[in-house]
Amino acid sequence: MNAPTPTVKLRAALYLRVSTARQAEHDVSIPDQRRQGEAYCEARGYDLVETYVEPGASATNDKRPEFQRMMEAGTAKPAAFDIVVVHSFSRFFRDHFELEFYVRKLAKNDIKLVSMTQELGDDPMHVMMRQIMALFDEYQSKENAKHTLRALKENARQGFWNGSLPPVGYRVVDAEKRGQKMKKVLEIDPLHADTIRLMFELALNGHEGSGRMGVKAIAKHLNERKLYTRTGGRWGVGTVHRILTRRTYIGEHEWGKAYKDGTPKAQAEVVTVAVPPIVDRETFDTVQELLKKRRPMVMPGRAVSGPTLLTGICFCSDCGGAMTLRTSGKAAHYRYYTCSTAARQGKTGCSGRTINMERLDHLVAEHLEKRLLNPKRLEDLLAAHLDRREERDTRRRDTANELTKRAAEAEQRLKRLYDAIESGIADLADPSLKERVAELTAMRDQARIDAERARIAIQNVGQHLTPQHLHRMAVAARQKMRGKDGGFRRDHLQALAQRVEVAEREVRIMGSHDELIRVLAASNGVESAANRVRTYVPGWRRERDSNPRYRSSRYTHFPGVRLRPLGHPSICPHGVNPAGSAAHYRTRPGDAMPLRERVKGIAFEKSG
Repeated sequence: MNAPTPTVKLRAALYLRVSTARQAEHDVSIPDQRRQGEAYCEARGYDLVETYVEPGASATNDKRPEFQRMMEAGTAKPAAFDIVVVHSFSRFFRDHFELEFYVRKLAKNDIKLVSMTQELGDDPMHVMMRQIMALFDEYQSKENAKHTLRALKENARQGFWNGSLPPVGYRVVDAEKRGQKMKKVLEIDPLHADTIRLMFELALNGHEGSGRMGVKAIAKHLNERKLYTRTGGRWGVGTVHRILTRRTYIGEHEWGKAYKDGTPKAQAEVVTVAVPPIVDRETFDTVQELLKKRRPMVMPGRAVSGPTLLTGICFCSDCGGAMTLRTSGKAAHYRYYTCSTAARQGKTGCSGRTINMERLDHLVAEHLEKRLLNPKRLEDLLAAHLDRREERDTRRRDTANELTKRAAEAEQRLKRLYDAIESGIADLADPSLKERVAELTAMRDQARIDAERARIAIQNVGQHLTPQHLHRMAVAARQKMRGKDGGFRRDHLQALAQRVEVAEREVRIMGSHDELIRVLAASNGVESAANRVRTYVPGWRRERDSNPRYRSSRYTHFPGVRLRPLGHPSICPHGVNPAGSAAHYRTRPGDAMPLRERVKGIAFEKSG
């Protein structure tokens, strides 16, 4: 009856953690923590039942797989262990609030957290000391992060690479050694740089001059030709878009653009690192402008695929509001362009005007067809532009010749190295010799590729931009203006005119020289004259649509299809529309040579 009660050993779980690989090597390493933990459990008679190892994980949050697995085992019923042993409380958490939260969560299941180097009791004084230690650990973690970030910023300001996977088209190479650290920089990777240049070329001119390609079309083009990513994967829309919008490829790599949670930083906090450019700034800026125009938030679906000829490009000159479609009469027989601001807010918002749609469409299209696309007029308008293109071609020829010369020099150096190896003067096993051969080979191949690309660019541009071809281009463009039914083609017209402003006495048609030249070149044998990407295709949804409604007399029913009638009450103001309209074609601000044309004597009848 007086036999002693058998002693039950406490079951212990050992939790080991380091923040980085460097810490694992130089500070408190995993093997050292394991050795001390096993000795600690043996000295106190604990039964070590499980060891949780967390290498390279921060203790500022609970996003740690092994930590979560330990907590699941500790909060289960029954628990898998009785105590959790850590080297120090900072190994468990570096956030005082989270530390107390998980300590109390374990305590609810009668599990105690024990530190080998910071042994404390359970009385209120020791609890307060543990909380103070946790506050100091959190402060130290934040200070370390601040100093580390400052060192990384300074490293980036000096033009060195801070780590991580480099952008596609670049590779990391050793630059110089400072103390025990080897500084690294980015250089162009000849293996993938051509793919990046091809993406920008496709976005700007398409494949062999087939017209501009959108992000999805570029990804499809690369995948079909088996030009895969550097890991052998297929290109996606998101990856291609990030490459086309990344400023790294013009030599301006932006480091530290966002916080850890993805929140973007202020521009003043972003460090710009100079890297070798892969594409020129002019090409990059042009592609950004094209991508901006194609964004659904900028160009809605009705402006891309709607049947109205001037939808998306017609604006009121007084308020800048869009001129939208308004109808009147039975079955919407009469159609008008009306200032949207005046339609929504009345004359207090804008004293806008309403213009017969057929007349305005005919005015704009006829002016573009007969006046703008006149060969003699085109030659006068584009003379200065063609001169600049000729200067650019001359520079490209000089560049191609210089690149050819560099390729020849690299070939001669390689030949001398090979001769030295064959004669026994140089040893091929020398690592520096191998690196030199690889460097010269890459330099020769890259120079040849760039020279060939420059020659092709000269040929393509010269084929379409000489004054001798303008007459043929103008005739082809006028033919493209008309569809098979004799009406005007909406996509071709909107490629020529990017903006139409309706004023009281005139209609202003605005465009750019570059767009005009591209349309002319496309009309001279390219499939799509507009060179635009159609992101929406009109079509009726069978049966119930995405916004179900009750049956009403406002709907006309056909077998399997529900159509909404076009007729709506007219809001066109009565009275006389502006008389004596005129139109002219001019470039956007910043273009070198503005051009103006006027067509007088066009009057608008009463719209009531």
